[in-house]
Amino acid sequence: MRWYENDGLWSGFGELMFSERRAVEAEANVADSPLLKFTPGTRVLDLCCGPGLYVVPLARRGHAVTGVDLNQEMLDRAASVCAEAGVEARLEQGDMGDYVRPGEFDVVINMYTSFGYFAEPERNLQVLRNAHESLVPGGQILMDLLGKEVLASWVGRPQAVDLPDGVAFMRDTVLDDWTRLRTDWTLVRDGAVHQASIVSFVYSAAEMRAMLEQAGFVDIECFGGFDGSTYDNHAKRLIVRGTRPR
Repeated sequence: MRWYENDGLWSGFGELMFSERRAVEAEANVADSPLLKFTPGTRVLDLCCGPGLYVVPLARRGHAVTGVDLNQEMLDRAASVCAEAGVEARLEQGDMGDYVRPGEFDVVINMYTSFGYFAEPERNLQVLRNAHESLVPGGQILMDLLGKEVLASWVGRPQAVDLPDGVAFMRDTVLDDWTRLRTDWTLVRDGAVHQASIVSFVYSAAEMRAMLEQAGFVDIECFGGFDGSTYDNHAKRLIVRGTRPR
């Protein structure tokens, strides 16, 4: 079993990966970010949508949102939050390495560093090719990543996250000459210890630009946050946008 196919990872550590704070941030990004300003009715594919943190605010703004995720429990949570918010969205179970809907979307988003999961570099590139094929001519892809340059400023420092009923510890380790990253999680709750690890490729802005070009995208831009700021030494995230040629 590959790590991202482990349902226990997402059910056990999902509340850490998709916290209430992240839900609030997603709502604010959709409301304020110039990178997420779409014409009402835009057909948006949220690839690796998780529990719907971006699905709900995008649907609330009148967009036709499709959320795709491999994990059914995440999709069930997304369906629940959509129902609570009174919005409609199409939710589909699927593998991002295979998911293709030719010319069906105006925008593809991929948030929370949900890229680079496959051990084979060509399969990660195929995700971008799938997104390219799924977009209409002139459509855009928008990716939110923890860029290699940002990661380098703090990687290796253990972090602790307090929870109402426990505590979680996280440690990152760089692998294979800065090619991949392993994140080890330890959750201590009710006297029990749970552990999980995530291993994925980590990319610089230049590497992402090259991959998007290889997948057929043009007019590729890199930003240091959802505010559209420059990707420089002050960046907190790597936001990459590319366009399918008309």
